[in-house]
Amino acid sequence: MKKKLALVLALALTASLTLTACNSSSDLGSASTSGDGSGAVAETVKGGKEGGTSLNFTTGGDQGTYYGFGSIMAQKVGEATSTQVTAITSGGSAANIQAMQKGDAQLGFVQSDVMAYAYNGTRTFEKDGAVTNFSTVAAVYMEQVQIVTLDPEIKSVGDLKGKRVSIGASGSGVYYNAIDVLGAYDLTENDIQATYEDFGTSADSLKDGKIDAAFVVAGAPTTAITSLATTKDVYLVSLDDEHIDKLLETSPYYSKNVISAKTYDMDADATTVAVVATVIARDDVSDADVYNFLFGVYENIEGLKQAHQKGEELDLEFAASNTAVPYHPGAAAYFAEKGIEVPTK
Repeated sequence: MKKKLALVLALALTASLTLTACNSSSDLGSASTSGDGSGAVAETVKGGKEGGTSLNFTTGGDQGTYYGFGSIMAQKVGEATSTQVTAITSGGSAANIQAMQKGDAQLGFVQSDVMAYAYNGTRTFEKDGAVTNFSTVAAVYMEQVQIVTLDPEIKSVGDLKGKRVSIGASGSGVYYNAIDVLGAYDLTENDIQATYEDFGTSADSLKDGKIDAAFVVAGAPTTAITSLATTKDVYLVSLDDEHIDKLLETSPYYSKNVISAKTYDMDADATTVAVVATVIARDDVSDADVYNFLFGVYENIEGLKQAHQKGEELDLEFAASNTAVPYHPGAAAYFAEKGIEVPTK
């Protein structure tokens, strides 16, 4: 009971800072605008390029990490530079790319694998063809494939066979992550009783006993799981090294990752795989605006660390590490000032 009380208190303290993620039932919803004064803790460095404009930044839904951290990043950019950024809730990675295609957004959070699907015209984007009018701004943090269950008897991915499992919206990044992981264990979508739910709905379905497990792909800790853990004993299903190696052979955009037991007050660490949460921009966004986005974030890392847990993962070398899609010229200019060269179109 003490552990549950501690989780409740921790959730109350951090909930406002840990909202969103890659997969949500909404498309373009509520917005948080930079410079509104919320979440700022440390003094913000002023500077960047003149001539900044106003940009829409599509993130994710309200039960993961994209929107919560994206909102704070947007705020810092607005406080530090002439560019104003509005973080908007969305349906996640694929929806963000589509919103940018329509001109509804200029920036977006995406999973690194979904970004590659779009750029190469595969999977979700195979029917309509490749989308190449966007560029990388920064690789931001790792987002883990979290297989959540309340059943302690589900100890392996193999144990999901025949079970009711939420695998994200059809065609979403989460969906393909689930298909990849199941495939590594020689399972298919037909070997489970699949449902197609967002993070919040999955958590509610687990709580109500409607499903046995759910795939959630987001930076841990994730609000949907943290909320569930305040009232239930939560377990994350681990992947073993043999099957992780098998997955990496065919899907190199994954990397091995360990989620600490303390993340959700579990009895043991969970081993899984992760992709990279990446910010992208339309190619026609000005160099000054993209430069300012990076300046506002990476010149104010200490403030972001105090405002959100994911601030701890910000690293300039990691930001410049993406190889799947070339970088925007405005990003290249910022990195060049730091002595880092990145590929551009």
